[in-house]
Amino acid sequence: MVINYGCRHCGKEIGMLNDTEMDVSLRFLDLLKEQDMAEMLTPAQDGSFRLEVICEYCQQALDTHPDYHELDYFLQ
Repeated sequence: MVINYGCRHCGKEIGMLNDTEMDVSLRFLDLLKEQDMAEMLTPAQDGSFRLEVICEYCQQALDTHPDYHELDYFLQ
């Protein structure tokens, strides 16, 4: 199983975890509510998963412009 990390705002590929790296890295998933998990983790056709997170660029944009949190999409 492979998990690809990508930014939910700009779509940038951030990283990838393969099955040998997952034990420690995925412990935080137990802390997520089922609804949050469904929004963040989506299966791909090849059997891998995509975990939607926020990249540094988008996080900086949100920190600089807090009103962007109100928008569904703030990048154009």
